[in-house]
Amino acid sequence: MAAKRILIIDDEADIREVAQLSLEISNDWEVLTAASGQEGLKIAAQEKPNAILLDVMMPDMDGPTTWQCLQDNPATQDIPVIFLTAKVQATEQRRYAELGVTAVLTKPFDPVSLADRVAEALNWQL
Repeated sequence: MAAKRILIIDDEADIREVAQLSLEISNDWEVLTAASGQEGLKIAAQEKPNAILLDVMMPDMDGPTTWQCLQDNPATQDIPVIFLTAKVQATEQRRYAELGVTAVLTKPFDPVSLADRVAEALNWQL
């Protein structure tokens, strides 16, 4: 089976790097990164990753706006999206889940268990 490809869209370089290393080392997944919603939209359309980890709070284009753009594009609308957010209140979590994303993971996340949490959210076998 081909390795899974995951796109991480987050404006914080340290978050992208930690998540990328965690996913690549844990499961040998191919990880692509983008520093903004606009960059992420381009990469998603070109590379068609198996899933996207998307930061909720970003300047210019936030996560929910980026997610809506992904949904509006036939080339990316079927890619599962997992929101990454520092907002841990139940009302925020519910609001994000109601948008239709696959899952919501909180930041800061544990790099050791990130791959397991992503695989679980996506029903991927490790």
